[in-house]
Amino acid sequence: MVIPTYNEALTIGKAIDRTRTSVPDAHILVVDDASPDGTGAIADELAELDDHVHVLHRGGKEGLGAAYVAGFGWGLSRDYAILVEMDADGSHQPEELPRLLHAAENADLVIGSRYVPGGRTVNWPYKRQAISRIGNTYTRLALGTALRDATGGFRAFRASALRELDIESVASQGYCFQVDLAWRAVRGGLRVIEVPITFVEREQGESKMDGRIVREALWRVTHWGAVHRARQLRALLGGSRR
Repeated sequence: MVIPTYNEALTIGKAIDRTRTSVPDAHILVVDDASPDGTGAIADELAELDDHVHVLHRGGKEGLGAAYVAGFGWGLSRDYAILVEMDADGSHQPEELPRLLHAAENADLVIGSRYVPGGRTVNWPYKRQAISRIGNTYTRLALGTALRDATGGFRAFRASALRELDIESVASQGYCFQVDLAWRAVRGGLRVIEVPITFVEREQGESKMDGRIVREALWRVTHWGAVHRARQLRALLGGSRR
């Protein structure tokens, strides 16, 4: 379980405890970006008491995508079979992990989805929910993918899939990082499935979402979509000439 943190001192302990209870055999890697509030130190203390908890300290705040890439690299180098993305703020319910892990037995990537039947959000501000829904609709239209929640950040990857996705070349952050990996998986012919989850608005701490992340996602998805459609058009024209 790869859990990136930046100023999550109020929630990291509970997130780890709930995860250990839900999936006792799982190992947890906290990837901390030198949180000023001492999150990394708290994680270190928990790791000293539990050999299933590990901490990867980074030099500063470098973004969600870079944190996950570092965490995945750590896990792949130690031959873990499945690597999971999960927030530390309580938005992702650790009690739903068994469902994701069970689904991963027959898939390369499992996305915990808010927008498939059975999925839902709880106490999420209307503005945030609107941005998410519009972003996912735009992603489906631009990329021609059937995924309902390409921006969702609660997901499980098989290690073999991550090795195919060339994660070291991923430069995207935030929403866009999630779209990037899902889009790579779809283009690569990997089996991607969505399972319903309940996404709960955090009760403590502050969201890391900002306008820069939204703008990056819009630009990158538009670019990827244009390239994808151009390739489709070239293939169509090439086939018609024959």
